[in-house]
Amino acid sequence: MDNNKIMIVGTGNVGASIAFALMNQRTAVNEIVLTDIIAKDAEGEAMDLRDALAVAPSYIKVNSGTYKDAKDCDVVVITAGAAQKPGETRMELLAKNVNILKGMIEQIMDSGFNGLFLIVTNPMDVLTYYAMKFSGLPSERVIGSGTVLDSARLRTRIAGYLHVNPKSVHAYQIGEHGDTELTLWSLADIGGQKVTDFLARDLRKDISDFVKNEAYDIIEKKGATYYGIATCVVDILNCIFNDELRVLPVSSFDHFSGTSFGFPSVVGRTGIIRRLDLKLSEHEGIELQKSINALKKAIGSVKY
Repeated sequence: MDNNKIMIVGTGNVGASIAFALMNQRTAVNEIVLTDIIAKDAEGEAMDLRDALAVAPSYIKVNSGTYKDAKDCDVVVITAGAAQKPGETRMELLAKNVNILKGMIEQIMDSGFNGLFLIVTNPMDVLTYYAMKFSGLPSERVIGSGTVLDSARLRTRIAGYLHVNPKSVHAYQIGEHGDTELTLWSLADIGGQKVTDFLARDLRKDISDFVKNEAYDIIEKKGATYYGIATCVVDILNCIFNDELRVLPVSSFDHFSGTSFGFPSVVGRTGIIRRLDLKLSEHEGIELQKSINALKKAIGSVKY
């Protein structure tokens, strides 16, 4: 891994927004290949992005291509798949997207690809599990975007109540990126001060519910979510390429449960360095097990 080259599979709202977000900051990524089932869409996005090179903060080569171009990529970001419709849960997307994923992974691996996968398509945790299964890569090299976006929403919401910068809030959503995710309130802090000392139980429940359901609200209003997740994916990519060893609640395979789900993990150039061993409260442990059970059921329900 030394090309600092990525492929983005899928140039819909999310894929295009990831490329655009990369173009507008200083990043270690120096080459992007865009690919889509509609080739001319990928070509058009690459052309539009190249027009920004003369004034963008970083110089990044941007081209459209095919799965064969994955052979020398360090990271393949998968955003392609059937979109989540208003009122549709992430799990209802499952059957369609596992089969789409299988075809993509097989073609990417046939190219000689030997880097990291970063899965963004929903239902992301289940697809992260199946990307590992279909690719045959070690589990630490198959990462899902996890609850990074959910945790960003959580930190922003808490920060608003406590009048601090969201970057100073240390708090995580964990579990499924979806309806069974939970907030680690027992470990949330601001500069070492427990968040639970400042926010009443009812308010904490309201915040957790907001974080869990905001995606549905955005989809209802504008049809899709993409700016938030794109910025979070760029954050993960920068963490990988700069070997930052930062703790991010990405999704990865958990050997104890046999599932992939979002949990604070050290992320670096080689992927998942380690998942943290956190002491959860009894209630949080029970809620996390419910989330794991839901994911196990979803994984077991797939026919491909």
